Amino acid sequence: MAIVLMILGFIWWWPLGLLILAALIASGRIGCGWRRPMFVGSGSMGCWSHDEHVSKWEDKMARMQEKMDRVRAKMERARASWGAPSSSGNRAFDEYRSETLKRLEEEQREFKDFLERLRFAKDRDEFDQFMAERRSRPRDEGPQQLRPQA
Repeated sequence: MAIVLMILGFIWWWPLGLLILAALIASGRIGCGWRRPMFVGSGSMGCWSHDEHVSKWEDKMARMQEKMDRVRAKMERARASWGAPSSSGNRAFDEYRSETLKRLEEEQREFKDFLERLRFAKDRDEFDQFMAERRSRPRDEGPQQLRPQA
């Protein structure tokens, strides 16, 4: 963000860009710093030595792994609170529980199918009744013709 401000400062008014650049260098937020000289052939292409660069990324990866572990633990706690079965420690009971849940889910699905068939039958009866009433109604001669006014 600061670099974008610096570039915009150079575009808008170059002394402002220089001022922002000086502030960034003084705060240490930009640049390598002149405290650590870089030597030709040291094997490093940046401001940090290879070991510093690797340890920096290792630290970031370790922090990311810790965050992921925390998120995973939160998700497991949330899953347990949502009613998802967690292991009781007794495999026979866990198997019985999973079979019972599967049976109940199957019964629930069958009941929903039954209700759907029942609703369809009711709709079919209502439609048939409507059509029977419509057929038994005397037909009108069609639309009334308009008489021309004289």
